[in-house]
Amino acid sequence: MPLVEVMVNHREYQIACDAGQEDRLRDLGQMFDKRVQALAKSVGQVGDARLLLMAGRVLADELSNATAKSSEREKEVELLKARFADSTVTLEKTESEISALLEQASIRIESIAARVAAP
Repeated sequence: MPLVEVMVNHREYQIACDAGQEDRLRDLGQMFDKRVQALAKSVGQVGDARLLLMAGRVLADELSNATAKSSEREKEVELLKARFADSTVTLEKTESEISALLEQASIRIESIAARVAAP
């Protein structure tokens, strides 16, 4: 299992990951370090543990918001699917009604044509 060196708040950490995930882990580490650095600038150096905890909480909050938005979008998609299904049923019914009206019109036209053609 490969080890990746990740810098967080000017400290180096070695983290194990699955083979092939090294670059992804480095990218995530850099993202996390940016959060920790931003927090350190706003609250000062309050200790690694506290900074890491605060950064984790901020990211958990963002994840929670993103999950909630994703859930809302999934509900919207389901609503749109239901509306589409209802529209399809309505369209099929309308097509059937139009077809019946055209059939009736055709019968009437043939009847009128037969009367006109009769001596």
